[in-house]
Amino acid sequence: MTISFLHRLTGRHRTRSANRQLGAVLAFVAGAVNAGGFLAVQRYTSHMTGVISGVADDLATGGFALALAGLASLLAFMAGAACTALLINWARRRHMHSKYALALLLEAVLLLAFGLVGAHLDTLANLLVPTAVLLLCFIMGLQNAIVTKISQAEIRTTHMTGVVTDLGIELGRLLYWNRSTSPDSVHFVRANRDKLFIHSVVLGLFFVGGLVGALAFKHFGFSATLPIALLLVLMASPPLINDLQRA
Repeated sequence: MTISFLHRLTGRHRTRSANRQLGAVLAFVAGAVNAGGFLAVQRYTSHMTGVISGVADDLATGGFALALAGLASLLAFMAGAACTALLINWARRRHMHSKYALALLLEAVLLLAFGLVGAHLDTLANLLVPTAVLLLCFIMGLQNAIVTKISQAEIRTTHMTGVVTDLGIELGRLLYWNRSTSPDSVHFVRANRDKLFIHSVVLGLFFVGGLVGALAFKHFGFSATLPIALLLVLMASPPLINDLQRA
């Protein structure tokens, strides 16, 4: 990755191409963290639909402690998203180059913290497993909000339900037989191939990231968080360096 490419990837001046490239990279990161995190704490922490359903089920069956844990996970994810919004707006008011990079840097630091927490997971499981789950939920909320803000909600990276839905819609349009309808007609059904492509890339990289993350955690344990954190630091560095030089 060249410096100019990294600057376009995470700098304050955005293009649609840069947004999609960043979304693709972060989909890989989210897949890796989500799959590796599951092996570590037996919880998927990137999608809140299942968490909310679980809270409802636990309340209905009298599992109030589990419902409280699910609610805490939901609040942690929401807090992560709110943190991203605070960082971006704080940096925007100060005309900083790193208004998006700050959240990536924080994500890298928190991933390293997760790795450190994980090193002691076996000895203090009752305390550290809930802490690790909340930390991962916060990280996923933080990251999802970065790309959502940058892309104006076009791209999501930490949960694939919406991505798969959009893919299904566009595939349905692609397969639709227009018969004799003229391509110029308002009734002509045309697939958005651009959307089909970007969602396919995001879904594919989320899967590849999950595979890599699971294998890395299986073979290297919590040390697997280190290369992911370093990747995030690398992407965040050029805008941060610009701000430090300007200060």
